[in-house]
Amino acid sequence: MKKKANVYDVAEQAGVSKSTVSLVLTNSDKVSKKSREKVLKAIDEVGYVYNRDAASLRSKKSSLVAVIINDLTNPFAAKLAIGLEKHLNQQGMVSMLVNSGEDLDRQDQLVRTLKEYNVAAFIICPAPETKATWVDNIIRQGFPVISIMREVPFSTSPTVIPDNRKGTFLATEHLLNQGLTKIAFIGGIDTISDYHERLSGYLDAMSKIGSPLPSTYQVQAKTNRQGGRDAISTLLANEPNVEGIVCFSDVIAFGAIEKMRILGKKPGEEIKIIGFDDLEDSGLMSPSLSSIHISADKIGEAACKILCQQLSNETPEKHTIVDVDIICRDSS
Repeated sequence: MKKKANVYDVAEQAGVSKSTVSLVLTNSDKVSKKSREKVLKAIDEVGYVYNRDAASLRSKKSSLVAVIINDLTNPFAAKLAIGLEKHLNQQGMVSMLVNSGEDLDRQDQLVRTLKEYNVAAFIICPAPETKATWVDNIIRQGFPVISIMREVPFSTSPTVIPDNRKGTFLATEHLLNQGLTKIAFIGGIDTISDYHERLSGYLDAMSKIGSPLPSTYQVQAKTNRQGGRDAISTLLANEPNVEGIVCFSDVIAFGAIEKMRILGKKPGEEIKIIGFDDLEDSGLMSPSLSSIHISADKIGEAACKILCQQLSNETPEKHTIVDVDIICRDSS
């Protein structure tokens, strides 16, 4: 069994003194930025993990699971956290929930800190542009990692995602079956895997029309309410006669509907619109929002099943895809 790296290994790798390493580990402001970067790089290279209180925390390693959510301001993220916590508790584990805020640096710092507390594993909804090398480095250091909702291309970590392509295909097909042809896709950014999957489902369905789609039918936007407002403004400025819209998420749809009204358009009548996530508020708004339903509970159940397999030294499936379905309401 490979010997665990210690501070002396880090110091040697970084070319600094042990005291400098200690200063970095305790977040002291008495060390230069250059030295800090050298030490942090060396920590990753040798696989050193700073244990703040080994005697008291080591026994908890098998029960503490770090759950890093990309954006806890998104209502679906809260549903996802609840689903994960429920199934972790059923397995006798405790979740440590943190929010990366879609920020790569914050995500990295959170992982560094949580490793120091000897967590058993990481369940992560990756921030945009997360690299496979970063994920695989965590795994090499002895921490199982499960990616949820988004995939990190070429990473070795198992992934649990909803059937994004099927979802947007169903949404687009639903609009096409009503005789609509001028259908747009709005929201999401191309640095996240679920954007490409949901866009692909839309394009697959739209291929039935048999004619090229204008590039103006696809509008990227941040995955929040303001992103929906911005996306619909851009779309209607270029395509004022659009008949239907498939949204990256319900939150995007909420913002789009608000802005649509301001621009004098009637959602659900002049323009059909469908979201993705099926949030509780979607059925309560006016018009009630059609949406693609994802079971956050099933996402959590699948992730916890994989975690148990990993902790038992079993090899789980690389990709787990959770089924989705369309919920049709007044907006479409």
